[in-house]
Amino acid sequence: MARISETDLILNGDGSVYHLNLLPKHISDTVIAVGDPSRVYTVSQHFDTVEFEMNKREFITHVGKYKGKRITVISTGIGTDNVEIFFSELDALVNVDLKTREPKSRKKKLKVIRIGTSGALQEDIPVGSHLVSDYAVGLDNLMNFYDLPMDDFEAGLAHDIQKKTGLPFMPYVVQGSETLREQIGGSDMIKGNTVTCPGFYAPQGRVLRMPIRYPSLLEDLNYYNKGDFWLTNFEMETSAYYAFGRLLGHEVLSANAIIANRIKTKFSKDPHKIVEDLIKKVLDRI
Repeated sequence: MARISETDLILNGDGSVYHLNLLPKHISDTVIAVGDPSRVYTVSQHFDTVEFEMNKREFITHVGKYKGKRITVISTGIGTDNVEIFFSELDALVNVDLKTREPKSRKKKLKVIRIGTSGALQEDIPVGSHLVSDYAVGLDNLMNFYDLPMDDFEAGLAHDIQKKTGLPFMPYVVQGSETLREQIGGSDMIKGNTVTCPGFYAPQGRVLRMPIRYPSLLEDLNYYNKGDFWLTNFEMETSAYYAFGRLLGHEVLSANAIIANRIKTKFSKDPHKIVEDLIKKVLDRI
């Protein structure tokens, strides 16, 4: 196998990966990923023990045990570009020999669960609910730089969404882990299809003082359906998680705390409780 160059995979002086500042021993079989760095502490406060902590930029990591199960929780910050850094280095830690710089012949499959906040796109999805993403629709351009395979259903959705919304580019569509969805998404969680946007304001139809190019985007996404496929919520990371899960061979699920309903223009009065309840739910099911 080809040796990965020192500029393609950058290591720190202690042998840790460049951005995460972690070593292979810090990666558990189950990894919880959160956007907000402070949410790492919200997760790890439930651990029985914390064996390791690392703070590097927006990437904060805690490793510990919850009810005897070893878990690594890492923050990524906001956006799919950060998820690319997180996932690339996470996979390198378990599937590349960092001494020889060669990919390992036997690949390790991780379980990666994103716990994040999201806004509902449908009127009947209440603020305070929890939603697991079946499919993710990426409105960012990250996968233009990767060779992401999509099946016929996903490719058909991508073309159709572009046509119905009038966007000048084709989104990418990718399904998450059915195994993890069955494990974590119970009858008390909504199964939905999540739109991932490359920004918080105009890409999600918000208007402040700048003119936006697609003023009907929120309405177009709300009304879009193909058979029984509807778009249920949007946020800023899920599509990248699902795409890298497919490209790298990991099981990935996005669990969303619905803290706003964009159609009803309602925002939660206590978003932290909604997130806290979701964290407890996920921890008890992994």
